[in-house]
Amino acid sequence: MESKFESNGTAVTEFILLGLVETAGLQPVIFVVFLFAYLLTVGGNLSILAAVFVEPKLHTPMYFFLGNLSMLDVGCISVTVPSMLGRLLSHKRTVPYGACLTQLFFFHQLAGVDCFLLTAMAYDRFLAICRPLTYSTRMNHTVQRILVATSWACAFSNALTHTVAISTLNFCGPNVINHFYCDLPQLFQLSCSSTQLNELLLFGLGVLMAGAPVILIVTSYIHVAAAVLRIQSSEGRKKAFSTCSSHLTVVGIFYGTGVFSYMRLGSVEASDKDKGIGILNTVISPMLNPLIYSLRNPDVQGALRRVLTGKRDLA
Repeated sequence: MESKFESNGTAVTEFILLGLVETAGLQPVIFVVFLFAYLLTVGGNLSILAAVFVEPKLHTPMYFFLGNLSMLDVGCISVTVPSMLGRLLSHKRTVPYGACLTQLFFFHQLAGVDCFLLTAMAYDRFLAICRPLTYSTRMNHTVQRILVATSWACAFSNALTHTVAISTLNFCGPNVINHFYCDLPQLFQLSCSSTQLNELLLFGLGVLMAGAPVILIVTSYIHVAAAVLRIQSSEGRKKAFSTCSSHLTVVGIFYGTGVFSYMRLGSVEASDKDKGIGILNTVISPMLNPLIYSLRNPDVQGALRRVLTGKRDLA
């Protein structure tokens, strides 16, 4: 590590990630637990993706978005957990400056797409339940692709903005990050230049990336709830509620942890709570999503059984 500023004003060329625990005896346990969680998450989400791909019943807009969400979940956990497992194996806790910013970019890229994709899924439920007569034209294949492409473009702009903004900060020591992956709040704490503009940028873009989608999701589900309550059949109400409740559960976990992580301007103290929220963001949420979407959905359950057993519907 260099002891004086380089030409770009940054002295720190690598960071030290403390990880989840510093006790050497617990590190093998952490490795096994997170390796299992990673394999379970990847396997679960790829199973959902395979079910959506091969099962004709699931070739609908809702499951098209769910398949995209499964790919994002695999990406989100792959950005953070494998590198953490590698450091546990090698007993090397350092990460180069460039690798840290690369991890930050891809994490915010994928999380940003998640924000907009969850909004698209809420809009899909609104059209399906509240506008059934025009649903097929308003949510055709072209519209679906445009919604996904727009989600990626907006998330890319957000992730690139944050990455460029933080690359302008000076890091002249200390270089110890009390976390298991690189993220904005922890890097703000280490900068030896003012982060006020970066924090305001994080807050402002956070309102656009999360606030606007939440308003759209809540508005959609207010209309959906009113429409569901008007359904005469109790079976129809139950089916509509089961598909919506799965999505709302995922939305609650995703946005709840996101708000805690990023909407705390002025908080400069690193905390083990941040690690807990990080685990929820990057491990627990992607791992639970396949379970949440399949638990009360007989179509997905049947498709998963056929994928896993290799049997197809004779009908």
